[in-house]
Amino acid sequence: MNNKEKINEILERLKKEYPDARTALKFSTPFELLVSTILSAQATDTLVNKVTEKLFKKYKTIKDYAKVSIEELQKDVNSVNYYKTKAKNIQEAAKLIIKNFKGNVPNTMEELITLPGVARKTANIVLSEAYGINQGIAVDTHVKRLSKLLGLTKNENPVKIEQDLMAITPQKDWNKLSNLLILHGRNVCQAKKPAHDKCVLKDICPSSSI
Repeated sequence: MNNKEKINEILERLKKEYPDARTALKFSTPFELLVSTILSAQATDTLVNKVTEKLFKKYKTIKDYAKVSIEELQKDVNSVNYYKTKAKNIQEAAKLIIKNFKGNVPNTMEELITLPGVARKTANIVLSEAYGINQGIAVDTHVKRLSKLLGLTKNENPVKIEQDLMAITPQKDWNKLSNLLILHGRNVCQAKKPAHDKCVLKDICPSSSI
């Protein structure tokens, strides 16, 4: 089985296992998703959703984020790690979106990565989840770890891993693959103790016998 055949088998099995796979981050607008994704770096989605539940009630528009004092915004997100940097990035992103994009979160990779705190992973999540655009594959720690365990890549760099996955995965499934691997990584293939006996990919995963 080559990697293109393997990825199709992985997708088929995981889609049955997680039929409603989507981002766990809660949002109602593209900017709310952008805020959540910036906050989620090295933080759990559960914690981020707890923070944004209050944040999104307080800040209704992009202008609200641009106008508030940075000290107040930092205080509102101080339960996540690196909150000072994240708050600064959120505010600067809000200002740039107002200035350069008429108050609308851009819907291209090239434009999104011009915003502070936004690299390819964040941009991919915003594009796919908010706009339904598959321009790449979001590579987080779960996607990176499972891709290597499954023998889909030998790379360590997230950008190179993304390129490897894009080369073998149908474009329509780029976002789905990321969400499926994240869910499988959380529920079954956990870093400290993978549950090989419960894994639907056991027979096609090289690491299952390790």
